[in-house]
Amino acid sequence: MVRSRYAPSPTGMMHLGGLRSALFEYLIAKHAGGTFILRIEDTDQERLVEGATEFIYNCMKITGLHYDEGPDIGGDYGPYVQSERKEMYLPYAKELVEKGAAYYCFCGKERLEQLGELESYDRHCLKLSKEEAAAKLAAGESFVIRQLIPEGKTTFHDEVYGDITIEHDEIEDQILIKSDGMPTYNFANVIDDHTMAITHVVRGSEYLTSTPKYNLLYNSFGWDVPTYVHLPLILSGHGGKLSKRKGDPSFQDLLDMGYLPEAVVNYIAFLGWSSPDNREYFTLAELTEAFDYKNISKSPTTFDLKKMAWMNGEHIKRLPEEVFYEMALPTLRDAVKTPGIDLREVARILQSRVLFVKDCPPLVEFIDQLPDYDVELFTHKKMKTDSAVALKALEAILPIYRGIEKWDNDTLYAAAVECGQALEFKNSQVLWPIRTALSGQASSPCGASELCALLGKDESIRRFEVAIDKLK
Repeated sequence: MVRSRYAPSPTGMMHLGGLRSALFEYLIAKHAGGTFILRIEDTDQERLVEGATEFIYNCMKITGLHYDEGPDIGGDYGPYVQSERKEMYLPYAKELVEKGAAYYCFCGKERLEQLGELESYDRHCLKLSKEEAAAKLAAGESFVIRQLIPEGKTTFHDEVYGDITIEHDEIEDQILIKSDGMPTYNFANVIDDHTMAITHVVRGSEYLTSTPKYNLLYNSFGWDVPTYVHLPLILSGHGGKLSKRKGDPSFQDLLDMGYLPEAVVNYIAFLGWSSPDNREYFTLAELTEAFDYKNISKSPTTFDLKKMAWMNGEHIKRLPEEVFYEMALPTLRDAVKTPGIDLREVARILQSRVLFVKDCPPLVEFIDQLPDYDVELFTHKKMKTDSAVALKALEAILPIYRGIEKWDNDTLYAAAVECGQALEFKNSQVLWPIRTALSGQASSPCGASELCALLGKDESIRRFEVAIDKLK
């Protein structure tokens, strides 16, 4: 069975690269009918950010990336937390020492600082005999345990980048157990992945060169190496790697900007992956069915906020009308104060025309206040209208609309079409003047008859009269 995990460190807000890793881990597991796990890697206690762990939990819930197992917390699953498993890592490190794949290091901070410009640890403590190391341990000296990187090279296979070979002289004798007894991220990562039977490990391509040190640990224990899926670099729209410090948004930033979580997930899926049938809109369930990590590209991918905004609009269009109405209602209540306006109808009209809920207010300003517009708005070459055509059309439609009792879109549209036929005008030569008279704008969120129905009979008639006076 496929088992994958998302293993974030709670050191800040959820960045988009992290969210992509979580999503791809989830999709790999779920596409294969496997298990997805959340594991909080909090062994670096000095870098922990208050509230970051809770934000990770919330992010997973908001995006729908639900994990399948973990410690039982009152009948529900909590995520695995490395600091709560602290005692299990030291025995594994000691086992490596016994096998000659690791060693105790007693070098203090001062000596390490004296190494100065050296790119890696000089293996000073590797020279200690077992007896000397045992004596220092018995004396209570502070220590770390380092991995011993052997001479040679490691070749491994990645599902995206193929076979990779790294020379061991490029790898430092990394610390496995720190002086406070905590495992390092790199060591705990391997132990946890093995004990949790993780089959697929997804991470950014920047970790390709670090992979041999993980594999050396697996080999030292005699464990199977997982399947690696390294993801391409995400570039910022302004050049360089995506970075919060350069102003690129976090997941929370995007939510604050008005993006729907499902739209973010949909867009993030395409940062390095492509659909075989060139589709772009996906729900999470549809992504789960379609996703194949064989379609992940090794080329860097660019985060495009404009494309993401378009994606948000596509998701808004497909929301159930009632869901969008409830979402937009607080904004519409603030934007439209005219009594009697059907805000549910306003929401229906706007839903297919906005990329964000925050786009609604500017589109409905004309409802409360007809702008003081210029008659040049009635001139439209494509519609074949000008001031004279507009005046004739409005003077003809005004008495017709005054006599209409059933004030709804269908009735109003049919009356406008019939009026145009009587004038020997094209439909647009009647509908454009109506739309302009009612909105006082070069564009409106809906058609002429819809505007009439929305504004009501009295207000529509009043605005026709204003337009006629302007045109005369």
